[in-house]
Amino acid sequence: MNKVSLNGVITYSFNSRSDLIELASQKKKSLIAINAEKILNATEQSRSLINKNIGYTDGVGAVWALKRKGFKETIKIPGCELWLDIITKFHESRSFYLVGAKEEVIVATIEKLQREYPGINILGYRNGYVQSIDEQEKLIETITKLKPDIVFVAMGSPKQELIMQEMQEHHSAIYQGLGGSFDVYVGNVERAPKSWVKNNLEWAYRLIKQPRRIKRQIHLVRFAFNVIIGRY
Repeated sequence: MNKVSLNGVITYSFNSRSDLIELASQKKKSLIAINAEKILNATEQSRSLINKNIGYTDGVGAVWALKRKGFKETIKIPGCELWLDIITKFHESRSFYLVGAKEEVIVATIEKLQREYPGINILGYRNGYVQSIDEQEKLIETITKLKPDIVFVAMGSPKQELIMQEMQEHHSAIYQGLGGSFDVYVGNVERAPKSWVKNNLEWAYRLIKQPRRIKRQIHLVRFAFNVIIGRY
């Protein structure tokens, strides 16, 4: 499987989502979404976390950088869609545990999954407000005891990556960090229209909807400059 170091962040080039899911099933690692911001602002800690696992091209900037490196078939894999691809493939054969979002959101997520995937084996769930060491230890104890095959953690970066790594040290499974994907799934947050997503303009749609994101989007310009001059 092809992979490239971008500012020290190892990012895999996938030609299909099924290739990523197959690798995840074999390796039992954490799936970590990589975008321009994560590459640009990489730290020793974040590089270590990502490079132990599977960093995939969730952002258009990461896709563009890999294509510039010669991996022309690299595709964008939105994390908010990937977790549902994983459920679609494994809901009849694997077990799941979900962590993240507000209590009402995670409950609505579980109810919707049970409607859409009858018979899905969800071993447990909890909200994403893990606010103390004691709560984190109890969550890890629960994961270790139940031994789910797949764990989804929607807490935002870098918190979700850090807690997934702790879980991974106690129980080997497929883990995926999801950010705000549960809110998207239950309809609390609107994604960009399909035409915007298809044309890699989801970032622009978010910027229109949330102008305060302009400070984050400036990272794309800095990132593009670094890729063009060959720094990454």
